[in-house]
Amino acid sequence: MQVSRMAGSLIGSEIIKIGNEVNDMIRKGEQICNLTIGDFDPSIYPIPAELKDEITRAYAAGHTNYPPANGMAALREAAAAFTASRLGLQYAPTDFLVAGGSRPLIYATYLALVDPGDKVVFPVPSWNNNHYCHLSGAEAVMVETRPENNFMPTAAELAPHLHGATLLALCSPLNPTGTVFSREDLEAICDLVLAENQRRGPEEKPLYLLYDQIYWLLTFGNTEHYDPVNLRPALRDYTIYIDGISKSLAATGVRVGYAFGPAGVIDKMKAILGHVGAWAPKAEQVAVARYLPETAAVDGFLTSFKENIQHSLEALHQGLQAMKAAGLPVDSMVPMGAIYLTAKLEVLGRSTPAGQVLTSTKELTSYLISEARLALVPFSAFGTDGTAPWFRMSVGGASLESIQAALPRLQAALEALR
Repeated sequence: MQVSRMAGSLIGSEIIKIGNEVNDMIRKGEQICNLTIGDFDPSIYPIPAELKDEITRAYAAGHTNYPPANGMAALREAAAAFTASRLGLQYAPTDFLVAGGSRPLIYATYLALVDPGDKVVFPVPSWNNNHYCHLSGAEAVMVETRPENNFMPTAAELAPHLHGATLLALCSPLNPTGTVFSREDLEAICDLVLAENQRRGPEEKPLYLLYDQIYWLLTFGNTEHYDPVNLRPALRDYTIYIDGISKSLAATGVRVGYAFGPAGVIDKMKAILGHVGAWAPKAEQVAVARYLPETAAVDGFLTSFKENIQHSLEALHQGLQAMKAAGLPVDSMVPMGAIYLTAKLEVLGRSTPAGQVLTSTKELTSYLISEARLALVPFSAFGTDGTAPWFRMSVGGASLESIQAALPRLQAALEALR
């Protein structure tokens, strides 16, 4: 069958592939601790009760027709007020665009800014930028990051690649690592973007910054979230923010995301998504518009939700550190944000009890599913080399008890390697 070159060469999501395989095994009755998909098990992490009630009321009131293509006015107003009060970012409701989660908004940003052949710079590991480059025909410029800097890119690493680029795509807290930008590192990157734009002539397309902060409400301990425009107000004309409720309210299936940024860019994104029809359901928009201003309810939910997420992340981290202390070649990074733990399992080259030599993290992933009944995602799914020993552990779909039960199985499976 003949299809477009883009479709014919498109690679499916490795994360979804692994997650689907594991879910099929679970449906068949196998007991597997699933730390793959960046999603939530609603029996463990339900959405806020008040939000659920508002959704029910909105459907009962008949909000089942098309919403405005750019989002309900009440929701854009609520999102603008929420952003102003929580982050200090002052944007008009007309500078907000609502869609069915963050994915259509990221894709619309690419389509609004990037012409085929344009350079898009992004760090690896990172989520899905390689696929958005493929969909938009962009030239992907992947910048390797280092564990010594928590896999967050530095100005020095990005600087050689920004000349002539159209878009720099960043995320903090970062999917897949759960790590965040320090103030100093993000300031230095912001200064690079400003300097690059100052060098460009009036006829040249500027260097834009896509800043995905969908996890910004989920930070732990003394970790602080920083964003470009608060650090460098002059970046306001070049920065497109990606935000929404999917992660912070355990509401991945509610499908309410929003972007905000310079009016000229947001207007083009509105036009693009208006033709795609990627809006969030109207009843959910009505409900979120009513829920976001309820400060006490939002804060109460976040306090409990973050504590539970942090407990699961800390259990994984402490478990891996105990294995490291016992002499196993493993490590992990201190949880800083999001719902992810970065784990290091440096066992490639060893043999399984069945005699298979593990030559890639993909093979190690399969081994751990079968032997430890534990499913992880290797960083190779996020752009790194297939032999890099790093993995993402996502805790939203597993209970604390199942995580604690999986750790001894992981240790036994690693100890069985020769």
